[in-house]
Amino acid sequence: MSELDLNKTNVSQNKKTGSSQDLRDQVAEAGAELKQRAGDALKTSADVAQDKLKEAANAAKEVASGAADRVQDQVHEQQRSGAEFIERFATNIRDAARAFESDAPFAARSINSAAEYVEDAAGKIRNGSFRDLVDGATDFAKRQPAAFLGISVLAGFAAIRFLKASGSQPSPSPKGNNWHQASSSHYGNKS
Repeated sequence: MSELDLNKTNVSQNKKTGSSQDLRDQVAEAGAELKQRAGDALKTSADVAQDKLKEAANAAKEVASGAADRVQDQVHEQQRSGAEFIERFATNIRDAARAFESDAPFAARSINSAAEYVEDAAGKIRNGSFRDLVDGATDFAKRQPAAFLGISVLAGFAAIRFLKASGSQPSPSPKGNNWHQASSSHYGNKS
């Protein structure tokens, strides 16, 4: 081979080496640019996700606040309703005390004392101090156990009566008494 041929071969190899170096540089630049773009996209996505998360949290707080307000309103309504029921119960206890005044004045005084306690309980329920109500009931039970027992029995009867009154009533049957028919059929009687 001649020197000219050798020079041509060296030049062509240098071109190949130079072009592969250029290619490596281009790939490296493209990789760096891709890495930069991916980092920017990730940062933008993270920012958007964080913003959306904040929006969702704020919306959840608003919903929870609204729900808490509605629950609070319902609790106050139930407190008011319960206090009114207990006040009516205290009135009934006072009526019972009046029935005992002539025959058993001691019992009437105890019953009136129980009525006062029940009225106080109604006020505590209305004002929402449940802890005071429990403490008061405990103190009253210690001071006047007989009256407390009587109130408990009366409260049981009142609760049963209230539950029966609030339950659904059977519709009247064209044939008469439903209870009689149900009990008769239960025992096998046909009347």
